[in-house]
Amino acid sequence: MTTAMGAALRRIQLGNALSAFGNGFTVPYLYVYVAKVRGLGAGTAGLTLFTLAVAALVVLPFTGRAIDRRGPLPVAIVGTVSAAIGSLGLGLSSVTPLVIASAAALGAGIAVIQPSLATMIVWCSTPLTRSRSFATQFFLNNLGLGVGGLIGGLMVDENAASSFIRLFGIESLMFLVLGATVATVKLPESPRVEDAVPTDSRPEGAWRTLLRDRSMVWLCVLGFVMFFACYGQFESGLAAYATEVTHVSPATLGLALFANTAAIVVTQFVVLKLVEGRRRSRVMALVGLIWTVAWVAAALSGLVHGAQAVATGLLISTYVLFGVGESMLSPTVAPLVADLAPASLIGQYNSAFALVKQLAMASGPLLGALLVGLGLSGVYVTLLIMCSLGITALALRLGRRLTAAQDNPLVARAQRARAAGPAGTGTGTGSGSGSGTETESSERVPVAA
Repeated sequence: MTTAMGAALRRIQLGNALSAFGNGFTVPYLYVYVAKVRGLGAGTAGLTLFTLAVAALVVLPFTGRAIDRRGPLPVAIVGTVSAAIGSLGLGLSSVTPLVIASAAALGAGIAVIQPSLATMIVWCSTPLTRSRSFATQFFLNNLGLGVGGLIGGLMVDENAASSFIRLFGIESLMFLVLGATVATVKLPESPRVEDAVPTDSRPEGAWRTLLRDRSMVWLCVLGFVMFFACYGQFESGLAAYATEVTHVSPATLGLALFANTAAIVVTQFVVLKLVEGRRRSRVMALVGLIWTVAWVAAALSGLVHGAQAVATGLLISTYVLFGVGESMLSPTVAPLVADLAPASLIGQYNSAFALVKQLAMASGPLLGALLVGLGLSGVYVTLLIMCSLGITALALRLGRRLTAAQDNPLVARAQRARAAGPAGTGTGTGSGSGSGTETESSERVPVAA
């Protein structure tokens, strides 16, 4: 990675961290703010959250084309302005139409920002440094959200609307800081993405090209199941199961969420060292097994009667195991999306995968809360255990579709090194045999043992 690429990447990561910090001020309190502080009721609060998701679903199909046409930087700036307006609007709005309109602007802005930043990270990294770059982004996101949520909790007063206006004002400011930061980034010209801003004719049939890419389609299916089984359950199904079946208090649920964030922050770079150089498909398969154990622990927490401390410990361990799995996915999934994408369609691929994530995040809470609300908690945890096992099966199947270099970027480096051939050494049959052994070793991972 060149010095210019490193400097640009640091600016992107800094802006992203500050944005997540601002986001943390409001995310835990949006429902309470709309329903109780503004007195608009639970229905309007639910509609607000629904609008956030729908706005993202509306803009994401068009975001990838805009990124590939105009480049990720101007699209990211537009997203930050929209998000800033939406966030400030939520803080100042006291009637339902304005709250819904503000939520739409916020949801659309955040949806545009995510694939834009992902594409910028791709532009500023190489296949060998990309895993660490995305792991750092995920780490800073969670650290920013955690710190922002902690400070926001100290500032908020449910009886004072002005305290919430202050929180939304801080979030709005942080979105503008992100926009100003990425505006100063000078994206390097890299051979990997040198034609990433195509002519008008190139995006024609972009979706058709993506859908013909069977590896990408398979990854999207896998991604939907992953996001459905984990992220889509945090604030709805799993939270409802914890309070209704495990019978933990809201304060304990907050502790479990903190444990999830802490697990990510503490283990991210330790996990990164363990997964770097491993086959990505095997890492994702291992995550499925870890999340299976997590859901089994959640199921057991609802079956333990008369031992609340044990039940609470099992539930918290569920959140911790989710965090470990998330740490393994952050340097794995996003870089794989980038490596599957043609250079001129990186934005399209990132946006398509973000759309899949958004669909899972919208459907997961709906189904989870419905099953638990109907008293079908056993069906709920059984479904999620099956989904987690499905992740393992889908990941192994995906691995058979990927090239060796896509599944493990170190393979490509080894191949290039063998092709170059160090001076004074043989590159004939004997050397090739040795290289084959080296490649096999670099692809081996614990889950395959």
